[in-house]
Amino acid sequence: MKLATLRDDQRNRQRDGRLVVVSADARRCIDASPVAPTLLDALERWSVVEPALHDLARTVNAPAAQGAMPFDVRQCLAPLPRTWQWLDGSAFLNHGHLMERAFKVPPVADFETIPLMYQGAADDFLGPHDDVALPSEADQIDFEGEFGVVLSETPLGVAAEEALQHVRLIVLINDWSLRAFGPREAKSGFGFVQAKPSTAFAPIAVTPDELGAAWTGGRVHLRLQTQRNGEWFGHPHGGAMHFDFGQLIAHAARTRRLSAGTLIGSGTVSNADVAVGSSCIAERRMVEALADGAPHTPFLRFGERVRMVALDGQDQPAPFGVIDQMVVPCGAAGPERMSIENATD
Repeated sequence: MKLATLRDDQRNRQRDGRLVVVSADARRCIDASPVAPTLLDALERWSVVEPALHDLARTVNAPAAQGAMPFDVRQCLAPLPRTWQWLDGSAFLNHGHLMERAFKVPPVADFETIPLMYQGAADDFLGPHDDVALPSEADQIDFEGEFGVVLSETPLGVAAEEALQHVRLIVLINDWSLRAFGPREAKSGFGFVQAKPSTAFAPIAVTPDELGAAWTGGRVHLRLQTQRNGEWFGHPHGGAMHFDFGQLIAHAARTRRLSAGTLIGSGTVSNADVAVGSSCIAERRMVEALADGAPHTPFLRFGERVRMVALDGQDQPAPFGVIDQMVVPCGAAGPERMSIENATD
């Protein structure tokens, strides 16, 4: 099943949008608001609403598709425009080791046995085509391609072997970063705040069965392809996670239960083979520094575009859709984004 959230003109729903079920070919969708007005509401009542959502999926995939409408990705918010909790891991050890060098922080002793994780801002996610409005190019603007899972309510102390039972949806993420703030915040021991602006998502959240064999062992076995201004940047494989999502969930729930709608990210998708490229600029710069003595790939400037898509083994797009965004200075975001920012609840 494929779910998405469309912009809604009703003032009290501008931030949370309107839930739709998307057809298998992503050409049509059908309004799901009579079943659940928002995706967060659906997740909180999943056992009740899931059968009705599956009925809508069968309807939108039928030849007649009664009640369906064209699916316009440019009208999509993030599948979850905001939620209760966003936790991002660092499950790809290759990326983590490179970032230790980039931030000039000492290696974490138990890095390979205990996942690293920080708590991000879950109150203002970006849609797949929203402009990314940021304060200054001097902040060293970077992208980070990731996969993520959305959970049902998850009990405190859940075991890693049982944690995957709580995965309801899988998403594709661009976790925008401002690298100038990273070293200081990493050394503080309190986690990232200024280094992490709003995170962006591909338009479609999918149930695990939509990925078939690509969802195995708590990992997304797809390549994440990134382009910068239309040029290839990298296509590392998601199956290289050291910690699987079950382990990440268990780590997050070690001392607290997790609310329905909790989002957990894999961290930047990264492979040891430099030939497959990178999912962020900081990683490429460190690879360059190690190989050439100094980095030469610049961070992003205003007006640049970043495109991300997950690809299967036949180079066909996975069902998440595409993230395609432009970086702009604050105050210059597109009208759709600005209307949401100016809305009041």
